[in-house]
Amino acid sequence: MNPDETQRLIIDESAAARQLRAGFPWLRFEKDLEQEFRREQMRSRLSQVRSNLYLAGVIVVAFALLNTLVIGATIHSAIYWLQFGLVLPAIGLLIALTRHHAAHKVYQRYAPVTVAFIGVAVVLVESRAALAGVQILFVGVLLCSVYVYYLVGLLFYEALRANVIIWCSYLAVGIVSALPEAAVLYNTLVLLIANVVGATVAYSFELEIRTHFLEQRMLAETAARDGLTGLYNRRRFDEHLETVWQLAQREGVTLALLLVDIDFFKRFNDRHGHQAGDECLKAVAAALTRSARRPLDFTARYGGEEFAMILYDPSRQYLQDVASQIHANVAGLGIPHGDSDIARAVTVSIGVAYVAPTLERSTAGFVQLADEALYGAKGEGRNRSVFSETAYADLETGSFKPRAAV
Repeated sequence: MNPDETQRLIIDESAAARQLRAGFPWLRFEKDLEQEFRREQMRSRLSQVRSNLYLAGVIVVAFALLNTLVIGATIHSAIYWLQFGLVLPAIGLLIALTRHHAAHKVYQRYAPVTVAFIGVAVVLVESRAALAGVQILFVGVLLCSVYVYYLVGLLFYEALRANVIIWCSYLAVGIVSALPEAAVLYNTLVLLIANVVGATVAYSFELEIRTHFLEQRMLAETAARDGLTGLYNRRRFDEHLETVWQLAQREGVTLALLLVDIDFFKRFNDRHGHQAGDECLKAVAAALTRSARRPLDFTARYGGEEFAMILYDPSRQYLQDVASQIHANVAGLGIPHGDSDIARAVTVSIGVAYVAPTLERSTAGFVQLADEALYGAKGEGRNRSVFSETAYADLETGSFKPRAAV
């Protein structure tokens, strides 16, 4: 494999690059990338969605005042009950969800159902108004459809499902009520056409924002890459470790860190030259990226001939499989090493730390735990993996606990 192919292979291992290359006509990314996209979308749009919901509340009140002017008292109270007893409280619930400390999770979970409920309530309001002879208020259903597609923070399929429910509700209410058949048929067709147009535009819009998300992620990844190997650099490693450490604490899952060191690399450089050393680093980097392929598996050049791999919530079996695959992939490179004490080709030693992050533990201790495991692998003869799940409290170095506040 030539250097250009190696570099391209490493860069293409990015989840964003893989997804962009594969395409997403069904508006779905691979699982972990999809979750990240949804989190980022909700966080970036939360403030605007809240403002849109406040505006929706104002519109409901405005329609209520309009109803007061044009509808008689016989049906007036029923419409008021629907507007102020169902629609406004449901909008208030959505606003409250946007203020939840985990809004990016709870809003996405409950908003689609709540929005569909609001849509059905609006249909009931408009049908009651139509029974009173105010057909023009059908515009409220159309306005609700527009809101569902563009203004309440739903993704395409969620918005489409909600609008299908609204359309079916309007058709059902029209059939069972005493509304004129011609008016029901006309309005149903208008609402269907509005949904076709709305869904088409919403699909194109989401396709665009998903593409932009992937491109922005790739740009950020490029800036965080090591210039020689194409892996993430040390700065990006430190940032990523802090991020996933806190995330693992919140979600109560495990984290693994693998420190991978090329055996006798200084001798390799002295014997074969620095250019060969650079090619060796690139090839080993490519071997590492082929060893762990889950979207959240993270590989970086830690420094010199040392690499680091962070695995989020791995099983012990997966962790062992990755370590074994690293050894197999590096061996498969078949890079001659003329000054190694243990093999004729380049090999690596691996130190593995596997813990459940807690408030009593620190990222510095996590790294040191992996480093001591790597030191153990070298001490046992190199070209092997040493696993450490030692409790931090049992270690005497002092680096395994958070620093006291000063």
